[in-house]
Amino acid sequence: MDLLDDYLAGVRARGAVFCNTVSVPPWGMRFTDPAPLTLNAMLRGDAWLLPSGREPVELPAGAVALVRTSTAYTVADRTDSAVRVLVDGDDRCTLVGDPEASGRNWRVTGRTVGDAAGGATDLLVTAGYRVGGDLCRPLLDALPPVAVVRPDPGLSALLDLIAAEVEHDEPGQQVVLDRFLDLLLVRALRTWFAHPGTTPPPGYRALADPDIGHVLRRLHEEPARPWTVASLANEAGMSRTAFARRFSALVGRPPLAYLTDWRMALAADRLREPGMTVAEVGREVGYADGFAFSAAFKRVRGLTPSAHRDTAG
Repeated sequence: MDLLDDYLAGVRARGAVFCNTVSVPPWGMRFTDPAPLTLNAMLRGDAWLLPSGREPVELPAGAVALVRTSTAYTVADRTDSAVRVLVDGDDRCTLVGDPEASGRNWRVTGRTVGDAAGGATDLLVTAGYRVGGDLCRPLLDALPPVAVVRPDPGLSALLDLIAAEVEHDEPGQQVVLDRFLDLLLVRALRTWFAHPGTTPPPGYRALADPDIGHVLRRLHEEPARPWTVASLANEAGMSRTAFARRFSALVGRPPLAYLTDWRMALAADRLREPGMTVAEVGREVGYADGFAFSAAFKRVRGLTPSAHRDTAG
């Protein structure tokens, strides 16, 4: 396990929206209640992404846009094209201006929506990720409202597979497409954070360092282990002083401070689960009793574990 594995734990595409037949120009799709993180892949044709209150963003063929917003946005073939389809938060699509579609909704599960299925020239695939909780927060915070990954050879083969799968309705298609989109999300995030001008989550680029990257993976694999600077330095094969200096330089915080923050993020999510006691959660993240865990949680988060659970509920 590493940082990205943990940030994306439990994040899966389900019932992803696949839009083929609405993409006969002119076309436009309005996402009225988007998920906290939405993936938009332009498989064929060029488009524009129009966030509310922001400048339009070009989405050429082969590009992938990661949209982090709770406000409505539109994807269209041109900036002035009328909206043809409304997509609500449950991935139900309503055709706009179609007398026969009045009052009818569709749940889109790997099927096409709209008209002129045989004549579609543009193909847009979207997937909403209902991410939440503290584990995903560093990832979401590191992304801008709209992150466009330009056409990239590392993504093109996967986009071709998705396009081929969408062409025909086959048994199990939704599962296949959802898994493809999970893979596409990871690939797009890797490509985005590889750009020099981006700011990845804390510790992300440190994974490339053979010594510090190994220590980070060990911390994420066994957060409850009674780690010390000495034991972590031993994992890295370095002196304590050299290890602490390099870890802080690459990760942006001292090793034990990073470990405490990660433990509290894990605990914050676990506290939301029904039936989990404060003492049980504390033991899972490395504290001998509930009192020590509660003191540490309040010091880092500013409220007690019980208060956090009440707020989250």
